[in-house]
Amino acid sequence: MSLNDSEFLRYSRQLLMEDVGESGQASFTNASVLIVGLGGLGCPVATYLTAAGVGSIDLCDPDTVDLSNLQRQVLYTTDDCGNLKVNCAKTRLEALNSEVEINVIPCAFDQSILPRQYSVVVDCTDDTKARHSINRFCFTNAVPLVSGAALGWEGQLIAFDFSQFRRLCFSCVVSENTPEPVINCANSGVLGPILGVVGSLQALTVLRILMGQFEQHGVMQRYDGKRGQWLSFSSVAVDECAVCG
Repeated sequence: MSLNDSEFLRYSRQLLMEDVGESGQASFTNASVLIVGLGGLGCPVATYLTAAGVGSIDLCDPDTVDLSNLQRQVLYTTDDCGNLKVNCAKTRLEALNSEVEINVIPCAFDQSILPRQYSVVVDCTDDTKARHSINRFCFTNAVPLVSGAALGWEGQLIAFDFSQFRRLCFSCVVSENTPEPVINCANSGVLGPILGVVGSLQALTVLRILMGQFEQHGVMQRYDGKRGQWLSFSSVAVDECAVCG
């Protein structure tokens, strides 16, 4: 990989790190990432991955911007209300880093319409059915998956490197037969910075995967924002899992 003067300056703080350097930057530039959901999690994920110089980013979300989104979905402004989130996000991200290819998929996740094979998929949805569909897609195609969630004062993250491990998946942790939760952000609320914390950690996890520095397959990380505490839980593969069993 040959960096021009502008790229050296833009990514200089990453290039100065011995365990990133030009080889790490090349792993970012050569990667393609799919972000599903451009809400409170997807906004920081997309922002940090674009800033880091991930070569190609696809944004998948069918929704339009609503005034109630603005407390936590930091890519959007009041003037964006009524417009597609993916289009508004594309405009902001291209202004941040024009070297990154930003593509939009203005519909709900559907693996049949995805345009390419991805280096990593980031699940930023708030829908259990969608999470399981994304999990199946990633497992089937041996693509690493980084999944996040947040509610109230709490957030969580779990990631699976299906390119390296073929046992233990999201369905082992949350069964596909589990009903949709009654409590969600729409009826119970969430603090914006909680989504920022989890979304930033999702973006960091993506970069670690791209550099081959990820070793927490299936480890659940939970953040209690009220107490300022992180907890980690190991997960176990389920033999009768409908996806990886």
